[in-house]
Amino acid sequence: MNIERHEQKTFERENFSEKRPFEGELIACTFNACDFTKSNLAGISFVECVFNSCNFSATNLKDTRLQHAKFKDSKLMGVDFTHCSNFLFAVTFEGCNLNYASFMRKKMKKTVFSDCTIQEANFSETDLGGATFDDCDLNNATFFRTNLEAADFRHARHFQIDPTQNTMKKAKFSRSGLAGLLAKFNLDIG
Repeated sequence: MNIERHEQKTFERENFSEKRPFEGELIACTFNACDFTKSNLAGISFVECVFNSCNFSATNLKDTRLQHAKFKDSKLMGVDFTHCSNFLFAVTFEGCNLNYASFMRKKMKKTVFSDCTIQEANFSETDLGGATFDDCDLNNATFFRTNLEAADFRHARHFQIDPTQNTMKKAKFSRSGLAGLLAKFNLDIG
């Protein structure tokens, strides 16, 4: 098997959909407007790579290594990050569509989500200690047995988090976001 290594390359408008585009490791590469729809990225390492305006719909990320990967203005609907390699897993999302994505049981301390739509995503048993949700829509996102210690939800909206089912010491919320913490009690908050 031929193991590839790409360093500091830029890929522009490449169509990788329904393909196995790489083997091995990509380091400090940039992907602009690339289509990874239904592509097989299983076992590939992306180290310090940046993905701008890319589409990852139904992409296979089994054992994929995402180390300090940055996603900007990308479509990651329904992507299952659960099966990504845990080895040095670190991601950042800016302006992304993460609806229906799954992050179950991932260690994501201090992860930044900025200006993202994260509706119906699953964060069950995820470690989001110190994470930031800045200007994010978390409508129907699931938080169950999730570590949210020191997480920042001050600029997040539409979330419902049960404080009795999650670890939330020193988590930050705005006054307007308090209703999302009390939803299970069916209170009329005016």
